Amino acid sequence: MTTDGFIVELILYVVTFMYGIVIGSFLNVCILRIPAGESIAKERSHCMTCGYQLRWYDLVPLFSYLFLGGKCRKCKSHISLQYPLVEALNGVLYVLIFLVNGWSIDSVIYCLLTSALITLSVIDFRTYEIPIGINWFILALGLIHLFLNLGDWVEYVIGLIGVSGFVYILYAASKGRAIGGGDVKLMGAAGLLIGWKLSILAFFFGCCFGSVIHPIRMAVSKQGHRLAFGPYLAAGILTAVLWGNQFLSWYLGLFTAPVG
Repeated sequence: MTTDGFIVELILYVVTFMYGIVIGSFLNVCILRIPAGESIAKERSHCMTCGYQLRWYDLVPLFSYLFLGGKCRKCKSHISLQYPLVEALNGVLYVLIFLVNGWSIDSVIYCLLTSALITLSVIDFRTYEIPIGINWFILALGLIHLFLNLGDWVEYVIGLIGVSGFVYILYAASKGRAIGGGDVKLMGAAGLLIGWKLSILAFFFGCCFGSVIHPIRMAVSKQGHRLAFGPYLAAGILTAVLWGNQFLSWYLGLFTAPVG
């Protein structure tokens, strides 16, 4: 790559990160207001402690938090670390998706999927519920992706019902104690988007993440055994999107005998 090409690509990644943190700021609004049934568009952002209505210069993603030292400009109460973390995570993952998948429409769709997964993960972690609107959004992304890849429609339609059908059986058999209805819908919507192979892999990764991380969380936090499975499924889906095809190629290669 030439020096000019490197500079152009670097600028593109910087712009991608900036877009990511701006959208991450909006995700924080969704995380706070959707569970409360509040509008995400009409009400102005304000301090949760004193009600101070934030000005535009208080809402610059990441930088306002750092400039204010993580405190409200007016009452000096501490601002949750969630705000910069969600913004930074969304920006970093946007860059990572384009690094792994290249500059394509698929990468744009995966970025939007990532934002939805971050939002539902935080909400599910707090409330043990996945908002249906987020699953509808992921389903809409899946339909768009299906339209753009009609030649492989069978893979994506099977993805819609494959893992989600199995998860629904778990849900019905346990009467919702083993897994939630929102998790069933999530795997169906994500399966339509990423196809049945990656959907199976995503569920496998999610189970692995949950079985390792959740016991550690319980031991450290001394909390009960209740599990919000959405964040682990979301991490599994994102892992499958980023490295699932490489993992499948490696795994299937183990069973391919060398010729000669």
